[in-house]
Amino acid sequence: MRIRTPRWWYFRGRPAPVTRALLWPLSLLWAAGTARRIARARPSDAGVPVICVGNLTVGGSGKTPVAREVARLLRVAGLETHVLARGYGGRMAGPVRVDPLLHTARDVGDEPLMMAGDGPVWVARDRADGAMTAVEAGAQVVVMDDGHQNPDVKKWLSLVVVDGETRGQEWPFGDGSVFPSGPLREPLARGLVRADAVVVLLPADIPEVDPALRDALDGKKVLVAHLVPTCSPPAGPLLGFAGIAKPWRMERAIQAAGGALADFAPFPDHAAISDSSLGFLARRAGELGAVLVTSEKDWARLSPAWRTRVQAWPVRVRFEDEGALMDLLRDLWERDLRPPP
Repeated sequence: MRIRTPRWWYFRGRPAPVTRALLWPLSLLWAAGTARRIARARPSDAGVPVICVGNLTVGGSGKTPVAREVARLLRVAGLETHVLARGYGGRMAGPVRVDPLLHTARDVGDEPLMMAGDGPVWVARDRADGAMTAVEAGAQVVVMDDGHQNPDVKKWLSLVVVDGETRGQEWPFGDGSVFPSGPLREPLARGLVRADAVVVLLPADIPEVDPALRDALDGKKVLVAHLVPTCSPPAGPLLGFAGIAKPWRMERAIQAAGGALADFAPFPDHAAISDSSLGFLARRAGELGAVLVTSEKDWARLSPAWRTRVQAWPVRVRFEDEGALMDLLRDLWERDLRPPP
């Protein structure tokens, strides 16, 4: 399923579109099904700490960049850390360790392929099986990318990532509706109660968390993090494109970083962009005298030939207070794990 995120999902304080009202009965069924699945589950214990970095909405919160940064910090601390992902968009059920030299995004999904250069990444539709396979391969800690609503694995720590961008009528949870009439995977209060902490992810041009958003998080411990570009946008006119849950965020980010954005093309999240679409974008870029630029995740889905014609613009997550995050992880080092140097 490829989701083209409706902008109205994230609007609050204005009349609900007719579409939302028509989808409301399906939302009730979705929420009930999720609650029943979680209540009936018997989580499997992988035998090592499993840190889940999930979210409460259908895509678009930044959970994968946060999971990537959490894994990096654990590796810096001296712990053998493996990432476990479902491999959305890939055809391999796994468990399989992602090899960038062997696999493509069609095999394992774009996000696992993007992260595989950092350290061990496993793809598994069966998360419990994937976690055990990672442990057998030497993992001391497993960072699970997504899975807050997946009850199959015992989680030692659950971090929920929330998009901290609130502009005008935009709100990360919309009007509180559950998919498909809104962006939430489950009712907000129900999802928050299972979280140990909330990571509020801010774009580079928003310096602090909206106080109203903090209030909505029901007293949960909040860790603030920022999406930070690793380099300046390419010089000269740019034609950007992105197949992410909120493509307008990349458009804003390029402009906020000083990029001369001449045009921008949004695609559905995880979309396999066809050669014909890429050819059209290349011709349009030629007309504008522009450089084609896309997100690192989208670049991972391109063929080798198109990668030579498109520039990736990578971003990373950085926590305002890494110490606060490491305090949450400290008990993991006290459970028969080798302490950090």
